[in-house]
Amino acid sequence: MLDVRRLQVLKEFAERGTIAGTAEALGYTASAVSQQLSALEREAGAQLLDRTARSAELTDGGRLLAVHAEQILAMVEAAESVLAQQSGVPLGPVTVTAFPTAAVALAPLLAQSLRRHEGLQLVLRQSVGAAGVRQVSSAEVDIAVIDDWSERPPDTGTGKLRHLHLLHDPLVLAVPDDHPLADTRRPVELHRLLEEPWIAAPRGEPSRTGTDRLFANVGGAPDTAWEFQGQGTILNLVARGIGIAAVPALALAGGTSGLVFRVLPQAPARDAYAVVRASSMRRPAIEVTLRALRSAAEEVQQTLDEALRSAERA
Repeated sequence: MLDVRRLQVLKEFAERGTIAGTAEALGYTASAVSQQLSALEREAGAQLLDRTARSAELTDGGRLLAVHAEQILAMVEAAESVLAQQSGVPLGPVTVTAFPTAAVALAPLLAQSLRRHEGLQLVLRQSVGAAGVRQVSSAEVDIAVIDDWSERPPDTGTGKLRHLHLLHDPLVLAVPDDHPLADTRRPVELHRLLEEPWIAAPRGEPSRTGTDRLFANVGGAPDTAWEFQGQGTILNLVARGIGIAAVPALALAGGTSGLVFRVLPQAPARDAYAVVRASSMRRPAIEVTLRALRSAAEEVQQTLDEALRSAERA
């Protein structure tokens, strides 16, 4: 009989492509991964890997079993969720990963909501880009909070993942509190700001998509824009008078002093989603965490909307 834990190792190897990558993802040693895959080959009665002195890759039989392994593991998780649902008590660890500004904004509300469930342990990590979706898909984490700049709702009707909308987050202009545009009586005219020293996220960062889209309306981003990674770093530099920046409104939750935020005309926006495996959604600990996430996001959205309305009125 095939061992479920070894099927998990095979599935990880199929996704990572290397023994070392699989070991890192699972927290094993490379030797342990190799031993588990060899044991699975004996159980299956077939060669699953072609090995050389420096590498290994799946055989046709290995690829076939990896496809079935993903289905089997999803069914096992679904069965565990149904059994856990019978008790109705949220128990065990729930691992959530979120992009940094969402982690800062949602963590206090999420922790406050979940602390009354004594048997539940929340583990909150940070991730960027597609890492969160990949980690949910591979069962490294239970829920990922991701940002999406496509302005198109994801297709969640089929497949093993579900996307639950959390909040809508437009870009705003961040300027030092002694900048002329800190005076809210002055209009924000983007084309007049191109000669300003701009600070932006590096190309390839998710938030850079929104900044590039913003500047596309006025002929493209300034050639002199400096690039720094991390919204906290960017806002700190703006507060010190190094430059100005367009940042997601969710960055307001960081509470950096010395800044004024202005509403941008025709501002691009991102949407935040909670991504979860369909097979785990009925587990009580996952259900209660998703409810807490949506409640926290609703409260954050109300705060953002109120702040932006106040800025517009000013």
